[in-house]
Amino acid sequence: MQQTIYLPGEHSFPLEQVDKDALYVMEKLRNAGHSCYLVGGSVRDLLLEKKPKDFDISTSALPEEIRKIFRNCILIGRRFRLAHIRFGRKILEVSTFRSGDNESENLIVRDNEWGSPEQDALRRDFTINGLFYDPFQHTIIDYVGGFADLKQRSLRTIGQPFLRFKQDPVRMIRLLKFVARFGFAIDPDTKIAMLECRSEITKSSSARVLEELLRMLESGAALPFFEQLSHYGLLQLILPSFGEFLEKPEGQDIYSYLREVDTTFHAPHLPPLDRSILLACLLYPFLCKRIESRYLDREKIPHLGEIQQESFAIIDEIFHEAFRIPRRMKYMLASILISQYRLTPLEKRRSSRLRVPQDPDFLLALKFLDIRACIEPGLQQTCEEWHEAFKNVQETPARKRRRRRKRTTPSPTSNKPPLAS
Repeated sequence: MQQTIYLPGEHSFPLEQVDKDALYVMEKLRNAGHSCYLVGGSVRDLLLEKKPKDFDISTSALPEEIRKIFRNCILIGRRFRLAHIRFGRKILEVSTFRSGDNESENLIVRDNEWGSPEQDALRRDFTINGLFYDPFQHTIIDYVGGFADLKQRSLRTIGQPFLRFKQDPVRMIRLLKFVARFGFAIDPDTKIAMLECRSEITKSSSARVLEELLRMLESGAALPFFEQLSHYGLLQLILPSFGEFLEKPEGQDIYSYLREVDTTFHAPHLPPLDRSILLACLLYPFLCKRIESRYLDREKIPHLGEIQQESFAIIDEIFHEAFRIPRRMKYMLASILISQYRLTPLEKRRSSRLRVPQDPDFLLALKFLDIRACIEPGLQQTCEEWHEAFKNVQETPARKRRRRRKRTTPSPTSNKPPLAS
């Protein structure tokens, strides 16, 4: 495809909103004799008048050359070699221009063939992600027709969609991510290819798929994203038990949780929810139904040990052998689920006193109760009482335990007479 350069008067890219450290990195690369551009999501988002999550840079410098220029740089990855340049807690990702075989349908296992800016653009996934921005000339460089697709709100793969989805099936999840986030329409050929290739998703790395799911749970567009995943049948392939449950009437409760996560609990001024809480939004309705069918329908109240057993069984069932979540996240998730039956027990409490458990993940469970209270207003008072109890525990200084003095008994060999009684 022919290169198109959009001059300053032909686009509305807001240079003043570009991260200052990203501009510093690009200036330093340029001074070292390398070409470099702002690429990918940040260019797309700023043209759409949205705030980018990060600012990625592509350059002609090789990874080892980047490391020599920046002392605060580390190199990561084998499949995809990258430079991470640290500024405090912030990380800027810098990649070398790449090339690749865009005509092969073989799964990409390594992607470290260096190339030109044009080759780098052609190996990307969708046209709206193939735009480059030159901050020194203030121009948009387009090798793939992405600028026009952005204006038309259209999602189209770069190259043959069948081949691109077989090369990297995670692209199908990313396609639905952009539908959910931006409300764009899928190009007809791209949609047909996705439907034909969706079974390929099982060949993807489970870690990459899980990361895409978690990012979308954090995005503020979790509800439309999971609706799209279910509608196109990808969810049923990734998480079969969960996808099947979501299609049932009781599975619709999950969408209520996702709606609250997207609206009430997602805002720039709010801290992001822990990922274990977000996963609990997916699994808690599943657990409630399991407890109801196995215990409550038989007029039996399960004890916490049984609830614990069911919680771990559901986590293992949903996140099956080929789709494991990290061990620490698993136990945090289980703690949140089990704690809901302490916070709102199935049996009425005999004592009105609330006992805050000595559980390091209790605050996460309390945060999940906040979400439940938004969905079920009848829980609001209970939620406030638990927050008050937790606050009192936090404010009450821990009492030091007094060490008991050891009682001394006279030694049998001691010459001292016993004390008079």
